[in-house]
Amino acid sequence: MVLALSVNTVEQLLSLARDKTVAARTRLAETVSDLFFDQAKVLSDRERTLMIDILRQLIHDAEMSVRRTLAERLADKSSAPRELIVELANDQIEVAYPILVKSDALHDAELIEIVRHRTLEHQLAITLRRSLSEPVSDALVETNNPAVVTSLLENPNAQISRMTLEYLVEESKRIDSYQNPLLRRNDLPPALAKRMYYWVSAALRKHILDKFAIDPTELDDSLESSIRSILGDDTSASRPTAELAEALIKSHAATPQFLVKVLREGEIPLFEALLSRLTGLRDVLLRRFMFEPGGEALAIACRAIGIEKAVFATIFLLSRKARPGDQIVDPNEVSQVLDFYDRLDIPAAKNLLRRWQRDPDFLDAIRRLESPNAKKPRS
Repeated sequence: MVLALSVNTVEQLLSLARDKTVAARTRLAETVSDLFFDQAKVLSDRERTLMIDILRQLIHDAEMSVRRTLAERLADKSSAPRELIVELANDQIEVAYPILVKSDALHDAELIEIVRHRTLEHQLAITLRRSLSEPVSDALVETNNPAVVTSLLENPNAQISRMTLEYLVEESKRIDSYQNPLLRRNDLPPALAKRMYYWVSAALRKHILDKFAIDPTELDDSLESSIRSILGDDTSASRPTAELAEALIKSHAATPQFLVKVLREGEIPLFEALLSRLTGLRDVLLRRFMFEPGGEALAIACRAIGIEKAVFATIFLLSRKARPGDQIVDPNEVSQVLDFYDRLDIPAAKNLLRRWQRDPDFLDAIRRLESPNAKKPRS
């Protein structure tokens, strides 16, 4: 049954249309949208067309506050006229925001166009939608904006393809803000989480082990394999190297500056042998410190024996360049480990060093050190 609009309603609409004030325009937008979505009425085609024309005119002519009111009313209406929804979604962000976040009337193609041609604020609003398809997520990732990508990753309802997740995992080497939201996604495959183990913080490593039920021994074996790929199968110091290290220690020649010189010249086995004897740690453990992601363990060892921050920074940079694969050092990684170095006091570092001399589980020790409720290790 089709009901015609009453004479009073028509007169009210005409009166509001003649009044050009913001208050009247706002009231007109509210009245028309109420009529349009009133489930008790069934509008004729002519009346429906009239309502759409009035709404379209308001979008083109009304002030932003009126358009914003209209957008808020149409945002959660799946039956809203799509042409109006698309116009509002491309409006200024103050108007577009509720449409971009809530409206189910927008198609993927329209969302992708907005991502590619509108503002950062429009992109961020889209990342907050109740659901996002893989094509829209790909478009958001293609912006290469860390704020947009991080917000997308934090949306648990966003569908992200395996290929895109692989790309973002690699990007997380240099963009730290990706790491936490990536690891907290339920759709991140364990294989990709395992890959991230080698460059995330100690706290996130613990999260990987706990959430993905990965055997830490498996990861340690992988790390050991990387070390062997650099130094060859013989990962113990040769007798001449060990004897030379002993002689240099006895003659007090193994100064921090000498350690840097040895490392800069690529004499990694000698550097390890020297640092092993200065710290009292086994060669194999020092070797893991050299290549362990994040560099926290190397920082603790150097801090414990009184190496100055500037010298440690050089040692750290040289050790990173000795790793397999990409030898470019991420400035964020350097900044983080130097900040960690600043926060370490020498007594705490010495306590950890003594523990490692007895117990090589250095990753567990680092986790305890970084935990806000951790107790200081007893000497």
